[in-house]
Amino acid sequence: MIMTDDFTFVYEKEYWYISVFVNSVHLDVEAKLDELTKLIKDKVKNLTADDLSKISWNEKWVKKVQDMGKNMYIESEWNNFLEGFPYHEENTNLSYNKLGWFEFRVEYYKDDPEKKKEIEPILIQQIPIVISNLFEDFCALKVNDYLNIDTESPIYDFVISAKTHPGQLEWTEEQINNHKRAIGDWSVVYTGSWPDYNEKLYDNRIKNNLSNRTSELHYLRRNSGFIYMHRENFENFFQYMVDFVMIPTARIRAIQFALMSINQSLDILFLRQTKEIYMEMSIIEEKMRNLKQLRGLIQTQMSKVYYELDYNRRQHYTAVLSYLVNIFNLKPNGIIKRITDKFEIIYDSMRHLYQKKQEENQQQTEKSINILNLLFSLGILADFSGLLIGVIEGENLISGTINLISSIVIIGVFLYTVYIKVKITMEEKKEKVSETSDAIIINEDNQIVMVVRKEPPFKGQYALPGGFIEKGETAEQACIREVKEETNLDVEIIRKIGVYDDPDRDPRGNIISHAFLCKSLSSFDEIEGDDDAVYAQAFSVKELEGLDLAFDHEFILKDALKLRNLKKEN
Repeated sequence: MIMTDDFTFVYEKEYWYISVFVNSVHLDVEAKLDELTKLIKDKVKNLTADDLSKISWNEKWVKKVQDMGKNMYIESEWNNFLEGFPYHEENTNLSYNKLGWFEFRVEYYKDDPEKKKEIEPILIQQIPIVISNLFEDFCALKVNDYLNIDTESPIYDFVISAKTHPGQLEWTEEQINNHKRAIGDWSVVYTGSWPDYNEKLYDNRIKNNLSNRTSELHYLRRNSGFIYMHRENFENFFQYMVDFVMIPTARIRAIQFALMSINQSLDILFLRQTKEIYMEMSIIEEKMRNLKQLRGLIQTQMSKVYYELDYNRRQHYTAVLSYLVNIFNLKPNGIIKRITDKFEIIYDSMRHLYQKKQEENQQQTEKSINILNLLFSLGILADFSGLLIGVIEGENLISGTINLISSIVIIGVFLYTVYIKVKITMEEKKEKVSETSDAIIINEDNQIVMVVRKEPPFKGQYALPGGFIEKGETAEQACIREVKEETNLDVEIIRKIGVYDDPDRDPRGNIISHAFLCKSLSSFDEIEGDDDAVYAQAFSVKELEGLDLAFDHEFILKDALKLRNLKKEN
């Protein structure tokens, strides 16, 4: 517990909120939550010093958190917020149909009030950090593709207290200022609690107490909240706090998660639109319409919030809503405006591209008209030749020769015109195809080199080293170059595994991959991620089992292992 002039708050319990997209067609969200809850229980009961690396320098804290984990009570619940929310994740190329949040009700030392007195804010933050890492690992498994947890944000942690020591205080402005260090440490869970923090920092932390009662303290932050209530208030009115403070916070945070996801999808679509290797404009236009529909659904929810702010007469509730809208930047001129501006930018860019396409079509049409005019001219010349020949009697050889030449020219030009029209039609229908090279680098210990992608699609996911074949390169040359750029390894190609050309393998469009089995000419100790890779790493085959790899690299890897095993047998 944190002391300021011998004053402390006593821990009561916590509520964790995590925003989630779900595809209920492919996944039973309740069953998945049960599985996740069991994993959390198993994890916290067996915390290691490595799990608690942020406080590993303080052995006493590590032991306390480990003991808290062994004595943690937890129950969970799925809260469905928006049914029929058709969100398509452009980075992973996966679709979802629900937006909501997971709620975890957590309590350490549920039946031991004396042990609760020893819990400090610096200890409280450790287990949610560990669980956030667990969520990332959980979502990286392919079986959990259709569960999209907000792992970019910390778990929202509401910490509840219903007791202080020594004694109970009336929270006047003077008392808040007197105990600002204790309040400051409990009201911002995810920050440090160093004893030499200056007064100005704590002055800022005690601002914006949303409670209008001197028997309570209500502090809301972007990633955590702190609620203190006198014991009598807690026992009689805590459900009000759940309904009008905590649930609105979870709802607003889910809206922010959805808006940020739409914002990222717009960024990806804009990049695809500006590069020729990406999908057809009609597909981008359809995706834009879908994103616009999602924006409309979210704006409808925000309209309800704005209505409450305008017409609800409950002063405390409207103060909470107003503060939440502000800290999550959901004001009309915040992230919603940024998204609207991006829609306009992309639409303007699309109009420019359409205009350019129309100009190209017009040039092709003019070319066809010129050819037809040429045909018409040749037809007139042929008729003139016939009249001329009719005047010159007896010259059958000359007549036949002129007619033959005229006919050949006319037929040739006609066939050329047909060829041009067919070619134009085929080019308009033909989707642009780009080619890449991917490398499967395996050593004698059955370790395989993987990279973590730096950019969409599949940003943050493991993938085989590789990239686009540049102009003038062979697929083999591109493979060797990309491996060097992304892993710092020099490789030799053993053989080609195959060509992978499923039109749906890459969300950017029709992109064909040439896959090669390679051996490294340098030690795996020299692996170093660069270029389009966040980092590169060698994995055993077993470690890769179940991981959700980017693109169709799971199938390429399986083919490579089969090929390698066959080679060993022979």
